Amino acid sequence: MFRLFRFLKPYWWQIIILLLATVLQVYTTLRLPALMADIINNGIVPGDVGYIWTAGLWMIGLAIISALGSLISSYFSARVGTSYARDIRKAIFVKVINLNILDMKDFSTASLLTRTTNDVNQVQMTTIMLLSMLIRAPLFCIISIIMAIQTAPDMSWIILVGAVAILGTVILIMSLVIPKFKIFQSLVDKITLITRENLTGLRVVRAFNNEKLEKEKFVKANDRLTKLLIFIDRILELQNPLINIIFNGTTLLCSWIGISLLSKNFAYLGNMTAFAQYVTHVMISFLMMSIFFVMFPRANVSAGRINEVLGKLPKINWVKKTNGVPTKTPEVEFKQVDFKYPEAEEKVLDSVSFKAKAGETTAFIGSTGSGKSTLVNLVPRFYEATSGEILVNGLSVKEYAKDDLIKRIGFVPQRGILFSGTIKSNIKFGVPDASDEQVKRASEIAQARNFIEKLPKKYDSHIAQGGTNVSGGQKQRLSIARAVCKEPDVYIFDDSFSALDMKTDKKLREALKEVTANSVVLIVAQRVSTIKDANQIVVLDNGKVVGKGTHLSLLKTCKIYKEIVKSQFSDKEYAHELKLAEGVKNA
Repeated sequence: MFRLFRFLKPYWWQIIILLLATVLQVYTTLRLPALMADIINNGIVPGDVGYIWTAGLWMIGLAIISALGSLISSYFSARVGTSYARDIRKAIFVKVINLNILDMKDFSTASLLTRTTNDVNQVQMTTIMLLSMLIRAPLFCIISIIMAIQTAPDMSWIILVGAVAILGTVILIMSLVIPKFKIFQSLVDKITLITRENLTGLRVVRAFNNEKLEKEKFVKANDRLTKLLIFIDRILELQNPLINIIFNGTTLLCSWIGISLLSKNFAYLGNMTAFAQYVTHVMISFLMMSIFFVMFPRANVSAGRINEVLGKLPKINWVKKTNGVPTKTPEVEFKQVDFKYPEAEEKVLDSVSFKAKAGETTAFIGSTGSGKSTLVNLVPRFYEATSGEILVNGLSVKEYAKDDLIKRIGFVPQRGILFSGTIKSNIKFGVPDASDEQVKRASEIAQARNFIEKLPKKYDSHIAQGGTNVSGGQKQRLSIARAVCKEPDVYIFDDSFSALDMKTDKKLREALKEVTANSVVLIVAQRVSTIKDANQIVVLDNGKVVGKGTHLSLLKTCKIYKEIVKSQFSDKEYAHELKLAEGVKNA
């Protein structure tokens, strides 16, 4: 947890004010028992009313100052604690948003959510308690012990008995609950994961009538968490009665010993009263510290999980400034590129080489798992090639600064991702300063303008989180419009036409030809009809390039491509394509 204290640096002056206010509160509070003893010994016993009034007014003044010090320290401890938690949450978000896809696989989404919320809240509460008690509890304890010994040295051994009893109780409780905190956090992660999976996959659960199975999974995890919490709460609840027994026992002991001493010397009355109050402060100080020592291990576990995210070293390192000058003519080239996932034995891509030129469309096709999507994900460095070289505009992707490379690429993923906001904000996502005319033109090219302008608010229509209030086809078209609005050097369509009907697909591809005339277009597709007009088709099989050429040339030279075409076309259509490939005209 101490590693997170670096986030407290901007608030050093507030912490100083907090500490000074705490010292003021402690000093004024601990002066009150001494004044009470003076009132009893020098005012009540001899009957000096004037002294009682004078000392009484001093007590009221000190009590007001003590309350003011407490108010200031409480305000600043809450302010610093909440600001500190805000900064940690921001740091986690920034870290996660900058992690690449491979780094993200080390943490589940549910775990990251828990770390950003529950774990940060736990650290925040403990930090606020630490700031409020950092000076207060130890000062109260030490000064109260010193003043108690000075006030009634014959009774000082009572403090030692009470302190040892409280420390023994705290150590016992901590030894029982600390091992359970890590288990608690992992179970919270699991419940978050199950809940998130069921909320996002609700249609699938219902479609397969698996509500009962998912309910059982949740109930099982929830019951485990409940049992663990009951165990922790039972142990922690033992603390209060045990502390009360020690507290009341110490008070009783003070009264018993004090009365026995009072019978020998009545003037001891004021000292005994002050000593009892100092003992009370000592016990409360130990109680406050014991609560903190119980909370700290739990917060330390949470801090460890936060530091695990913040300390994650990225597997892909970017240069701060682009090394070299990219060519003005867009181009993407793969040179003997290999890729395999960390700790995997087999390569996903094996010696892939091709060149994609400006004004041309390069398509990738192959069976499921052949490496098509992985290949295009290497261009924006979502993954890092294991070996070989990838060039964008004549410059290795490793030589680009992140912003410089990403601004040249318009990426449309397999699954259309939309963000909560408006249609306009989603289309302008990559180009915040895009004009309304650019937005309309991009939506028209993406074949989205027709359905957008039928909506009551048109481009200002609301998009729900994840785009749940639009259809799959509409979501894909808006995702394509977002990439088109960016006007990049390289367009990457990762099976981005799958949700479109054949007619819309054809119109969209024709409209794209105009805006991509000076750009590189990379398309991953499952449908041959989507890519048959591509300038270059790269056929992949088990990560290897087994064919490269146009649609017709591949029908003549690539067996796997012929099989793909045959599986998607009717016999008549397939025969027609073969005749075209053989150079037969007007077939």
